[in-house]
Amino acid sequence: MDETKRGAGMSRTNPVIYLGVLLAMLVVLGGAGLGRGELLVAKHEGDMLHFVDIVMRMAQGQRPHLDFSTPIGAWAFAPVVLFVKWGFGVGTAFLAAQVLVALCLLPAVWWVGVSRLTPGLSVLFGLIVMGMVLALVHGEAQPDLSLSMHYNRWAWAISFVAILIAVLPAIHPKSPLVDGIVLGVAMVALVMLKITYPVAFALPVALALVLSGQRRALALAVLVGLALMALLTLAHGGHYWVAYLHDLQDVAASELRSRPSASLGGVLVAPPFLGATAAGVAGVVFLRQARAATAGLILLLLLPGFVFVTYQNFGNDPQWLLVLALILLASRPVGDIKNGLGWPMRAVLTTTAAVTLALAAPSFLNMLNSPFQHLTLPGQGYAPMIPHSGANEDLLGQIERVITADARVPLDGEGSAFAAFASLSTRPAPAVLKGEVLPECRLDNGISAMHSAVVADMAAAGLTGGRKVFAADLLNAYWLFGDLAPLAGSAPWYYRGLGGLEDADYVLVPLCPLSPPGRALILRALQERGTDDLTEIRRTDLYILLAKG
Repeated sequence: MDETKRGAGMSRTNPVIYLGVLLAMLVVLGGAGLGRGELLVAKHEGDMLHFVDIVMRMAQGQRPHLDFSTPIGAWAFAPVVLFVKWGFGVGTAFLAAQVLVALCLLPAVWWVGVSRLTPGLSVLFGLIVMGMVLALVHGEAQPDLSLSMHYNRWAWAISFVAILIAVLPAIHPKSPLVDGIVLGVAMVALVMLKITYPVAFALPVALALVLSGQRRALALAVLVGLALMALLTLAHGGHYWVAYLHDLQDVAASELRSRPSASLGGVLVAPPFLGATAAGVAGVVFLRQARAATAGLILLLLLPGFVFVTYQNFGNDPQWLLVLALILLASRPVGDIKNGLGWPMRAVLTTTAAVTLALAAPSFLNMLNSPFQHLTLPGQGYAPMIPHSGANEDLLGQIERVITADARVPLDGEGSAFAAFASLSTRPAPAVLKGEVLPECRLDNGISAMHSAVVADMAAAGLTGGRKVFAADLLNAYWLFGDLAPLAGSAPWYYRGLGGLEDADYVLVPLCPLSPPGRALILRALQERGTDDLTEIRRTDLYILLAKG
C-alpha cells in the first residue's frame, strides 16, 4: 500500500490537542513519580549502588570511559548528574531526570503523531513513550519498583520514534528536514545511552528510509548525526571513543557475563518468547498480503534487531511488541483487500495488533502503573540505601533486602551430612588469596549493611581518611559509605581485569561477597599479576584488607 492510499484513509491528529494530551501525560506520570519527594525501591540493590557510584563520580567531574570503566553511555546518567549538581538527592534527581528526558522527547513524539498517525494511534504512541520513560520498573510483570536499567527504557522509547519515522512516511505535514533532525539526534542519543540499540537499528532504519522513499530525510539524518558526533569528539577528544570501545570489549570478553538472561535461541523460541516471535513473523506476512509490501519488508529487516536487543537486555522483555502493534495498525488498508484465503486484511491486521498488544500488556501496564504504585506505597519498612549520606538518603530500599543480612553457604563440606554428595557438585573452584582457600559464601541480602559495617570498621581502625579501596567483588562502592575516595580507572561494575588497582591504597577481599565468581576471578588475576606488594593489615569476620606498597 503506497503513501497516498494510507493517507487517504487517515483522520489527522490535531496538533494543539495532541500537544495538550502529551503534556497531560507527562504531568500526571511525572508528578506521580515525584509526588512523595523520595525514591523507594524494592529490588536490584546492586544495580542501584552501581548507578549511584557512577552518578556521584560524574558529579565530581569524572568522565565515563576515560576516568572509570562502564559499557553504558554517559547520557544514561548525565540528566541525573545535572540535578545532583543542583542540590537534589540522588533519588529525587533520578525522578526529575526522567521528567526532563520525557520533556526532551515530547517534540519528537508530537511530530510523529501529527505527521504519521491517526488521533487514536497518536495517543497510544504518546502513552507508550511517556509510560516507558517515566516508569519506575524496568518492565516484566513483577511490580517491585526499581531504577535498574532505566537506560533500556529510555533507549526503547527513542528507538520507537526513529522506527516509526522510517517505516511510516509522513502524510501531512511533510518535512524531510524535521525528520532528518529527529533521526540524527535520536541515533546519537542511542550511541550515548547504550550502543546495543544503534548497532541493532541504524542499518534497518537507513534501509527503511530508502525503501519508503525518504532519501532526503536519510541524508539530513546522516549530516545531523555526523555533526553531533563531531561536537562530542571535540568536547571529549578522539580517545573517548577508543576508551568507550575498550569498555565494550571488556564486557564482551567477560567470564562473568556471557549473556544477561536467556540464550539467543531461547529469546526466539522458548515458551515465554515464542508468542512474540510468532507475532513478528505474522506481521511481516500479513503486511505483504495487505499490499503494504514495503512496510512488511522493513519489518522483516527490523526483526533481527528487535531480537538482538531483547537478548542483550536483562529479563529479555520484548518491548518491541509495542511498536510492532503501532506499525500494524497504522498500515491497515482502506479498501476491501483480502488474502488468498479470503481473509479481510484490515481485520486481520487489527486482530494481529490486538494479540501483539495483549502479549506486551503485562510488562507495559506494569511500567505504566509504577509511578502511581510509588506514590501510594506506605513508607514503613524502608531505609536509606546509603546511610549518613545527607541529601542522598532520599534513595531508600526495603529493610529486609538492604539491611537484613542473609547469606548462602554450602552445606556439603568435609564432615557434613552432605559430604557424600560433594563429588557430584558443579560448584566452581573456591577463591584463593595468596595460597589461602577462602570460605565459600554469597551475600543474598543486606548490601547496605555490609558496606556500612566494613567501612565503619575501617574507620574505627584508622584506615579511611580519603584512602582508595580496590574491592575483590562485583561492586566497588565502599567509598560511598564513608571517608574513602573513588578509585580512578576502576569499574563500578566489575567485568574483567584489574582496572584501578594501580591507584588503590588497599585491596579489600570480602569473606562473603556479592559475587563469589567475581571474587575468584579477581583473585586469580591478582595471583597472575603477583601479590608480593600486598600485605595483610586487617582481618575481620567480614573482610581481609591488604595494603598495597
